[in-house]
Amino acid sequence: MATRKRTDALTRARIVDAAIAVLDADEEAGLTFRALSQALATGPGAIYHHVSGKGELLDAATEAVVTAALDLPGGGAAPREEVHALALGLFDAIDDHPWVAAQLAAQLARTSAHGASLRILEALGRRVMTLGVPREHWFTTTTALLYYVLGAAGQNAAARESSGGDDRAAVLAREADAWESLPAEDFPFLRAVAAQMRDHDDREQFTAGVDLVLAGIAASGARVSGGSAR
Repeated sequence: MATRKRTDALTRARIVDAAIAVLDADEEAGLTFRALSQALATGPGAIYHHVSGKGELLDAATEAVVTAALDLPGGGAAPREEVHALALGLFDAIDDHPWVAAQLAAQLARTSAHGASLRILEALGRRVMTLGVPREHWFTTTTALLYYVLGAAGQNAAARESSGGDDRAAVLAREADAWESLPAEDFPFLRAVAAQMRDHDDREQFTAGVDLVLAGIAASGARVSGGSAR
């Protein structure tokens, strides 16, 4: 079998792009320097010239996806609208690249944050600063928003991954049927909302959650302002 030869220069950006493609296809377990060498038609040594190891490569791939998701078009949108755009950009990015959720969770769990998670925190925090939130509540407010966005987006991606390729509507229908069959005395809430769960749209549900968080931010700011005025 003939060996495919690389005809263009090997760069760090090309390596990261190839890593993203491998991660999309085979998750983290499939990301090996052998797989990258085959995809890039080069040897492992050439790749090591640009990245020191798998950990650096995972961080670089995650940062590339997140940076693209946070690249909002200009136009002077209101801060609340920009929060919506950032949140939905991350939701869609994690939906397209489910492995990103686990990488961001791992970054946030480290004692020192890394590039991608820092970029998200900074992007959200800048908007929180302009939403009328008192300075002493910036950190709590921004991290609450961060945890909702990443948690909900990650859960959505995990649910789609676990469906095994089944149609999302069929998965929701099966789950709704299961909820409706639960004992009424033990699960009155789940039975009551089963039909809503069956018919919901994941992206619309996510957006509604962002609105709830933003409404809480606005209400909190109003209470603090009102309290200081008395």
